This record gives sequence, C-alpha cells and structure tokens, in this order.
Amino acid sequence: MEKIWGIRLIRLAAMFGVIGTALGSHMSGAGSYAFRPIHAHVLLAGWLSVFAWGVFYRVYSVRNQLLVTIHGWTAVLGSIGLTSGMWFYTLNPFQWNETVTLVYFIIGGTASLTSFILFLIVTFMIDQDDRG
Repeated sequence: MEKIWGIRLIRLAAMFGVIGTALGSHMSGAGSYAFRPIHAHVLLAGWLSVFAWGVFYRVYSVRNQLLVTIHGWTAVLGSIGLTSGMWFYTLNPFQWNETVTLVYFIIGGTASLTSFILFLIVTFMIDQDDRG
C-alpha cells in the first residue's frame, strides 16, 4: 500500500510543482503579486509536503495499512482543498458568496491539518527493521 500511495503522492506533488511555478511565472510576467500567498502554499503545502510524504512511503513500510490509506486521502483532499480554498477565498474568481468560500477554505485547511497529524502518527508506526 505504501508504494501505491508513494507514487500517487509524488505525481500529485509534481502537478502542484507545475501549478506553483506557472503561478510564479505569471506573477513575474504580469508584474502583479496578487497570487503570492497562493503561490507559496501551492509550492509548500502542495509540492513540498506531498512530495515528502510520497518519498516517505517509498522508503518505509508502515504496520497499519488503513492509516496509510486514510493519510493518503486526507493528504490529497487537504492539499487540494487548502490551496484551492485559499484561491477561492482570496481572489473569489467565480464571485461566490463569501461564506461559501470561507467554509470551503476552512474545510480544506482542516483536512490538511488532519493529514499532518496522521502523518505524525504514521512515522511512529514504521516496521522495526526500517527504524534508524
């Protein structure tokens, strides 16, 4: 299960990397820094964190496979929800109700926080042979 989630998370991280660098290129070319907080979160919460989790799962074996799956899904939902929620809330490109964008942002952030907490737990559940 770790190998499957490892490559899934690495591929998602690669998508975040492309989006984050495209946002950075756009800001540079346009001379506008309106996307700065979104750009930073896409690269940190999206690319860096998700990539690190993917590499972890490619390297270590975890005793609780259900926890790996739950963490994987919260990682996907949290990273996408947090970054898109920040975009919706900050720039409101679709002119949604402010409450809707705020709730979306909060749900994404909560899923992201849950993912980080689950990952902390996962790090204590690696197979004995993998501990250094």
